[in-house]
Amino acid sequence: MNPFFETVTTIALAIVTLGIVSVLVSKKAQTPAVIQASGSAFSNAMAVAESPVTGEHYKIDLSYPSSGYSVPDYSGSFGFG
Repeated sequence: MNPFFETVTTIALAIVTLGIVSVLVSKKAQTPAVIQASGSAFSNAMAVAESPVTGEHYKIDLSYPSSGYSVPDYSGSFGFG
């Protein structure tokens, strides 16, 4: 691997690791909100990836946790519902 990309990867990994540790250790960290936000991001990505196959139109939910977020309706996913 090119030394430049190895350095960039190392720095990026250090930043992500610091973020994870700070969320887990800090008393003021809103760990449940962070977990919910990451779950929401994964859910949005999966729904968008599935939409061409299932034919469902998906509206991406960009709301933050605890700001009126509701669970999307997946009743028509995979031909069920």
